[in-house]
Amino acid sequence: MNQLSIVTTADGSKTIYNAAVGEHYHSRHGALQESLHVFVNAGLDYFLAQNNAKEASILEVGFGTGLNFLLSSDYCTRHQIHLQYTGIEAYPLTADMMAQTGYEQYVSAELWAGYLQHYPDTLKNEVSIDVATQLQIAHCKLVEFKSDQLFDIIYFDAFAAVHQPEMWELPAISHISQFLKPGGVFVTYAITGNLKRMLKSLGFAIQKIPGAPGKREMLRAIR
Repeated sequence: MNQLSIVTTADGSKTIYNAAVGEHYHSRHGALQESLHVFVNAGLDYFLAQNNAKEASILEVGFGTGLNFLLSSDYCTRHQIHLQYTGIEAYPLTADMMAQTGYEQYVSAELWAGYLQHYPDTLKNEVSIDVATQLQIAHCKLVEFKSDQLFDIIYFDAFAAVHQPEMWELPAISHISQFLKPGGVFVTYAITGNLKRMLKSLGFAIQKIPGAPGKREMLRAIR
């Protein structure tokens, strides 16, 4: 854990820098802004609006600090949406490191307290964080993930391809895509010609939309 350090991003929110990988967990242009724009707004809110849904299931690749989960859960609680959330994380952070992120200022006190209390248990079982939210973290690599469940939304938040190219290649993208329901939404902060071609070959319709601060565009794909 001495290779991990807390870093403040351009919008004042914090992220973690992983010296072993040479990468930040979130955008240096703003961790909070990126998470809200790419995942909550372009992913969760889009899916709910398109389907007039009152519940959602999310599979996240790269659970990391849990910021995407916390913001999604807070959104769902405020809008009376039931959320079932599964994160994939090969190298889970400790609860102590989570507590240093300062993310309590962006969500309700009840959610933050429940998250810190139950986080260690989510690495073993699905846990109710509050009355509307269930969370489980799969402690494994992406290609090792298995589930009988299909999800409404995939948050693809892996480290950038320059640092983890295998996460952005066809075996990984194909493997994770099989867990998305027909009509489900795949969102990620990145957009490349290769990624678009892979997703099209897997039966996705590609949407190129404005990116978060620091990125001109991002990708949303519908299965």
